[in-house]
Amino acid sequence: MMFSHCYKPRHQTQRVNVGGVPVGGNAPVVVQSMTNTDTADVAATTQQILQLATAGSELVRITVNDADAAAAVARIREKLDEYHCNVPLIGDFHFNGHKLLTDYPDCAQALAKYRINPGNVGKGKKRDAQFATMIELACKYGKAVRIGVNWGSMDQSLLAQLMDENAALGTPHDAHDVMLETVIRSALDSAKQAEAIGLAKDKIILSCKMSVVQDLITVYRSLAQRDNYALHLGLTEAGIGSKGIVASTAALGILLHDGIGDTIRVSLTPEPGAPRDKEVIVAQEILQTMGLRSFVPLVTACPGCGRTTSTYFQQLASRVQNYLRLQMPVWKEKFDGAENMSVAVMGCVVNGPGESKHANIGISLPGTGERPVAPVYEDGVKTVTLKGENIADDFEKIITAYVERTYNSRSR
Repeated sequence: MMFSHCYKPRHQTQRVNVGGVPVGGNAPVVVQSMTNTDTADVAATTQQILQLATAGSELVRITVNDADAAAAVARIREKLDEYHCNVPLIGDFHFNGHKLLTDYPDCAQALAKYRINPGNVGKGKKRDAQFATMIELACKYGKAVRIGVNWGSMDQSLLAQLMDENAALGTPHDAHDVMLETVIRSALDSAKQAEAIGLAKDKIILSCKMSVVQDLITVYRSLAQRDNYALHLGLTEAGIGSKGIVASTAALGILLHDGIGDTIRVSLTPEPGAPRDKEVIVAQEILQTMGLRSFVPLVTACPGCGRTTSTYFQQLASRVQNYLRLQMPVWKEKFDGAENMSVAVMGCVVNGPGESKHANIGISLPGTGERPVAPVYEDGVKTVTLKGENIADDFEKIITAYVERTYNSRSR
């Protein structure tokens, strides 16, 4: 029996240029992240942006919430340029964006994209005027706009309108369904309003952030059916630790499998004192395990069992994964395709040789009671058997030699 590829065709969206990074159309799905520093602290914010960009974030969003933050944006951009870091910056605006973008034109010019939340632009007539001001400034400076609806801060006037319309129906819909429809309508109606003001469709990205996995999937599937705006995916307030990772992966994995999504962000609450770049790594791993992009060779490793009472294979797997991630920036500059390499670190003879043969390069460590030797396989062929105290160092050298021998040098 033959099996066909099970992914659905990519939802064809309008391509948007965000500071030189293509989003939508046939462009690869882009990884985005966000700082959590006080934007007015130029040094701290610049350093965190550098950390995120080095980890692989292709777009970085920063909070622009007051005059001090707005005044700092251009200086942050200048500092990044001094470090030769060209990652585009996105300004996150709520409540007072119309004023900040007007009063600080250097900020408006330094940003590659403005993020506008329709629920937090203003109320009544002020809402339309303040929204129009931000869109007009985006047109003036040639900037992209993400119209980002969040279910925790949705347009209350639209919600009330749709609730009233629903109540007048002979058979009203469930209130929860009306809430989901409000989120979708808020995004689409605001996008059409932006176009009417003069913002081209190829400058607009939409997002409808939810904190419940099933709701996010429902909303984006409906959104994708109704129009072809570029779409930014993210489960808002995903949470801390494994809960945030699992929830984001479940939601984004299903939508990406459906061919929906042009940029993604994994909104993890960082562990106390932990670096911010974990959300970038998780986003990359989602895309890579889905087969959509490659960033760094990933390690296949067994979970361990009674045959693997030693923890050495666990330590080696962790060490090798860290080694690959640290080496990848160097390899990316020197070699073409190293990010596609597959590596296996296995713990016993049951699946060890087989998994190692399936990988580009793999090692099968001895399990409990097995002979204390570790065969290494390269492209399915056993090339050497390691033993002794220096297996980890030797295996890293073998990996490096394999990369240098196998992947095309960019200097050729």
